[in-house]
Amino acid sequence: MPELPEVETTKTSLMPLIGKTVKQLQLRHTKLRYPIAADLDGLVGYTLIDIKRRAKYLLLDFYHQTDNLHKTLLIHLGMSGSLQQYIDEPPRKHDHLLICFGNADNDQHDIWLHYHDPRRFGMILWLQNDSHLDTPDTHERFLAHLGPEPLDAAFDGDYLTRHIHNSPVAKTVNKAIKALIMDQSVVVGVGNIYAAESLFLSNIHPLTPACQLSPEQLARLVGNIKQVLSKAIEQGGSSLKDFRTGTGKTGYFQQTLSVYGRAGQPCFVCGTVLENVKIVSRASVYCPHCQPYCCSTITARNLSK
Repeated sequence: MPELPEVETTKTSLMPLIGKTVKQLQLRHTKLRYPIAADLDGLVGYTLIDIKRRAKYLLLDFYHQTDNLHKTLLIHLGMSGSLQQYIDEPPRKHDHLLICFGNADNDQHDIWLHYHDPRRFGMILWLQNDSHLDTPDTHERFLAHLGPEPLDAAFDGDYLTRHIHNSPVAKTVNKAIKALIMDQSVVVGVGNIYAAESLFLSNIHPLTPACQLSPEQLARLVGNIKQVLSKAIEQGGSSLKDFRTGTGKTGYFQQTLSVYGRAGQPCFVCGTVLENVKIVSRASVYCPHCQPYCCSTITARNLSK
């Protein structure tokens, strides 16, 4: 699944499309996680003026100068989605949406943006009042509950400490730290790969109850989350399966992974065989020596559910 670094890398690769106008649109398959709006061809004549990312969502802002109208598309890549640009390339089997961008002066080649998604678990919706949703406000449904961005200054050790120790909900206080930092309402975009790597750098066992960590440990964890995500973005994300950026390039952060996907192999730091535990149904690889665990077996069993 494309995580924050992959979505950020995709956003960056699509930036050359800003200022270009939609000339035509081909909707080949509408059945994604939610049906693609049938009136998407209404984008013809609109100019792309901005591309933003919020968590793992892309927001493409369009403007029609003649009609003085704005429209925004909310895109989520799901499990296997990607947005790729071509000049002259026939659609592939799983290319569900094709948007042709061109310049007003027609001096350059048109660029086709293909939305490719073999598993069809992504989504492409109008940000404002999409009729395909039972909740008409797309922003309220998908964006309003999200926590801070992990690379923003608002996400720091003090924030995480307050969230854990001031929470009136016992479930939050006792939550395994890995599950907590992967909770999108706490902080967005820390997926399984990046959570595992950040916890390893912080010498924190993924099952450690969040309430048992000191402010100093939480501050170190936040710093490592920022470091891991920044490095992943710099290296184009992780192309574990079929992820490609908008220009067709693959990421190479997976070549630097210390623990993720390495269960049964020796730790690069101490040589101990890496182990795996399921946390909220996700594989969590860790080093039992570098990330010691001090909680009781009963608590560990409850936290892994």
